[in-house]
Amino acid sequence: MQSEINPLLARKPENMPTPKTPSLTTDVIIELSDRADVPIVLIRRKNPPLGWALPGGFVDVGESVEQAAVREAEEETALRVTLKILLGCYSDPQRDPRGHTASLVYVAEARGEPRAQDDAAGVAVFSPEAIPSPLVFDHERILHDYLIWRQQGRLPPPTPGF
Repeated sequence: MQSEINPLLARKPENMPTPKTPSLTTDVIIELSDRADVPIVLIRRKNPPLGWALPGGFVDVGESVEQAAVREAEEETALRVTLKILLGCYSDPQRDPRGHTASLVYVAEARGEPRAQDDAAGVAVFSPEAIPSPLVFDHERILHDYLIWRQQGRLPPPTPGF
């Protein structure tokens, strides 16, 4: 269900170069709200870089970041999520070995049993205080920030040049 692209934005003058910018991605911390300890869901990646990761992926053209977050969560875990909060934007040029990405990270909730699908070779449920390793990308930092939010009810400040 992609929205139509604004025709005014689609008309680019011939001599206007397209800027080279980071790829836009999204990651989702899925809290299982139907379990007493409210664990989170991680996927084991099928494609390099290999390791444990938050469900997520690239935003498609014509799709909002929020739509991409919900879509990627369901594609990789078979869970229908409800987004709760935007945890932050993570854009360190070194966060992804495949190239520069900027990821908007959401905390979401879901109910049910996750199932590995699409780019996920496996899926598992963990206490946020007992995360497996290795975590890929900058997901260790993201989960550190998430724990601050979960335990203290506040978002950590942005840290340029992390």
